[in-house]
Amino acid sequence: MIKAVIFDLDNTLVDFSRLKKEAIRGAVKGMLEAGMEADENFVYDRIFEIYEDKGWEYQTVFNDVIEEINGELNYKYLAAAITAYKIARESALVPYPGVYASLIALIKRGVKLAVVSDAPGREAWLRLYKLNFHHLFDVVVTHSDTGEFKPSPKPFRFALEKLGVEPENSIMVGDWAERDMLGAKNIGMKTVFARYGDIFDTQDHGGDFEALHFADILGFVDELGT
Repeated sequence: MIKAVIFDLDNTLVDFSRLKKEAIRGAVKGMLEAGMEADENFVYDRIFEIYEDKGWEYQTVFNDVIEEINGELNYKYLAAAITAYKIARESALVPYPGVYASLIALIKRGVKLAVVSDAPGREAWLRLYKLNFHHLFDVVVTHSDTGEFKPSPKPFRFALEKLGVEPENSIMVGDWAERDMLGAKNIGMKTVFARYGDIFDTQDHGGDFEALHFADILGFVDELGT
């Protein structure tokens, strides 16, 4: 019997990969329009190289790339980058098709909902509020709450304790096999691999189910019973 469904946030509820690419492209154009002399594609690629090294939530990536290309930090370029990034990010932050309707359907089935994300607390909550999803989830657990990243059992157990649900009565939905599927399975949760959000072309995800579309999750919950 399924009493709770826990979701990863990025590339599970929202297409974070597309959002990040569009926002960074906007930021680069903003810097160049402000007068920074550089090749657009080079700057774009360099930013993602820094992200790969320091993480996708690294907060001073524009400072780093401006100093590297310009020789020193230019606050005009930095302001242009941040402003353009925020404008592009706002327009790109949308849920996958069927997310809102499916979440409402789960709530109507009496299923509790939670988010377990590796994102910092501020960033996760900003995304949830922008999407108007903040009121749909009973529990939200971020890296700021536990200090540990998935697949550590701590974030999953923390969420389940707050929900008052046992692992065997819950499902984890996520796009990252090594973090979402492995971490949840290790404590006895059922798992759904979000194939629709997979950016790694994962071959062996190890999940109990595979969702090609977000709405597929409803069928898996019904199959297991509520």
